[in-house]
Amino acid sequence: MAKKRRPSQKQATVLRTLVLILLVVGLLFIADQVGLIEVNWLALLGLETSPGGPGQPTSIPPAITVEPISGEWYQLYFTTPHYPDEPATRVDTIEQGLIKAIAGAQRSLDIAIYELNLNPVGDAILAARDRGVTVRMVTDSDSLEENKTLIRLKKAGIPIVPDERNPIMHNKFVVVDGRAVWTGSWNFTINDTFRNNNNAIYIQSPQLAQNYTAEFEEMFSQHAFGPASPANTPNPRIQMGDTWIETCFAPEDGCAAQLIQLLNRAQQSIRFMAFSFTHDEIGRAVIERARAGVKVQGVFETRGSDTEYSQLGPMKKQKLDVWQDGNPYTLHHKVFIVDEGVVVLGSFNFTGSANEANDENMLVIHNADIARQFLAEFDRVYAQAQNPK
Repeated sequence: MAKKRRPSQKQATVLRTLVLILLVVGLLFIADQVGLIEVNWLALLGLETSPGGPGQPTSIPPAITVEPISGEWYQLYFTTPHYPDEPATRVDTIEQGLIKAIAGAQRSLDIAIYELNLNPVGDAILAARDRGVTVRMVTDSDSLEENKTLIRLKKAGIPIVPDERNPIMHNKFVVVDGRAVWTGSWNFTINDTFRNNNNAIYIQSPQLAQNYTAEFEEMFSQHAFGPASPANTPNPRIQMGDTWIETCFAPEDGCAAQLIQLLNRAQQSIRFMAFSFTHDEIGRAVIERARAGVKVQGVFETRGSDTEYSQLGPMKKQKLDVWQDGNPYTLHHKVFIVDEGVVVLGSFNFTGSANEANDENMLVIHNADIARQFLAEFDRVYAQAQNPK
């Protein structure tokens, strides 16, 4: 009778290793799908370096760059995600816009960023430092432990202050030379650049830069985050030609209350694109204006919108024209468009955490031209929500 052959110790070790690898990959896949982390699968498999970075394989074509939307004092950017995400269809206009802004810095760069894993952006920051620009950064503690580009910048000597709190430092802004501000919903990451719907705006305004510099100093110099941050915005309302811009920092400035006041004044239409919308009072304000005859349309990021906390359910009960998004990746906008002339944008999600605990920023821009561009973006997102892939 033949004996059953038992696996050798070497074979058993190989088998255990394969099982462990499959387990890790499975956990990474689940975490990536639910949004806990961002996984660049091409890089993980050794098929891609950072987009546009040194050593990029010649078989991967460069990302496509198109011109941003420009006005007299601003440049406006939207991401162009494609599914599935392929190097040949990637559009890196938003990334190149930020790199250009960083490259134009002559004296200082103050950067408050939740996540950063784009190596070309890291390279631009280091190049600015090497040519004599004073670079300072603030980030979320978890990101500083996990984002390789942030870790590389810290090791290279860039001063980076983490928030060291459970609530998040969720800002995504850059102040250039104390004269211009970059802000929006866009994290400086591969996913946010090539997969997710996002926006960013670069505004030339020393007054607006004063606002963001004051907020940055609170975090960087005073280590004052969240509710500890004082309400001391020097120019909460500024004028750029015929445009009024209101600046709000959460939690100290009561951004939800300011947004509700704006919504309560809506006479014709309210449109929104929301990564997370769980704030009851903001939701009630939208519903009440709809009952008063204001046209309401909205798109929610699918992830989390089916929970009891989301405002999707209450709005659907009122038969409002609201949808889950059609991007198989993520709708990451935090945008309201009111009466086709006012745009709300920034890092501020429509949640209690954003309003009460996180570090956030929100702009309210009264400009019909900018509103038209966001309406066009809304139309794209809305159409995809009705015809999801």
